[in-house]
Amino acid sequence: MQRSSSSSSLTKQLGERWLTLLNRLQEDPKFAQVMSTRIGQYLRSRPFLALALLLFSAMAALPVGIFLLFAIITIVMSVVGFVFFEVFLLFVGGMTLLSVLSGIALFSLLASVIVTGVFVTLPNLLRRQYYLTKRNENEEETQEMKQK
Repeated sequence: MQRSSSSSSLTKQLGERWLTLLNRLQEDPKFAQVMSTRIGQYLRSRPFLALALLLFSAMAALPVGIFLLFAIITIVMSVVGFVFFEVFLLFVGGMTLLSVLSGIALFSLLASVIVTGVFVTLPNLLRRQYYLTKRNENEEETQEMKQK
């Protein structure tokens, strides 16, 4: 018996809270503005549809919010992944450029050493050849003169 009386007093309290909430909601100017529109008048004349719309809106908020959170996280991850991929490609391109430029530098150094060696050695060889042929000619002339 006490159980039913406590349950009825609890139901009474819930009903009073619900009525105060509805009164406060109806006194709200924004709510009154919405209810004065055609859609508001339509929903006021069909309370079952208004309740169904309210329940649908309340229950759809969580899945829509989760989907939007998923979409935002996916977009952020795509952007971050794209940035990391671009950085990776720039790193690979930079390393390739560094390798090519290092190879060109080594080739240039080697080629300059070879060309410098040729420019230093070739005139000395030609000068030596000239002196050797000149001396051979002089020796031949002196031998011919001695023989005459």
